[in-house]
Amino acid sequence: KPCPLCDEAKEVLEPYKRRFILQEVDITLPENSVWYDKYKYDIPVFHLNGKFLMKHQVDIEKFEDQLMKLELANN
Repeated sequence: KPCPLCDEAKEVLEPYKRRFILQEVDITLPENSVWYDKYKYDIPVFHLNGKFLMKHQVDIEKFEDQLMKLELANN
């Protein structure tokens, strides 16, 4: 379905696309019902490296901080 909030978030994250892999999950699909039950009122939701990071909109400072920590840990 159209998701203007998701589209807006992806635009904000665009400059960082070479530093992470964005995996989109359509929570309306039957196989994603667990995510739907958990986040149906909170989209978009972001996890980084498998851990919840933020919801509703991109907190760019938080995202940059966590991404940098991950990058430093992996070097």
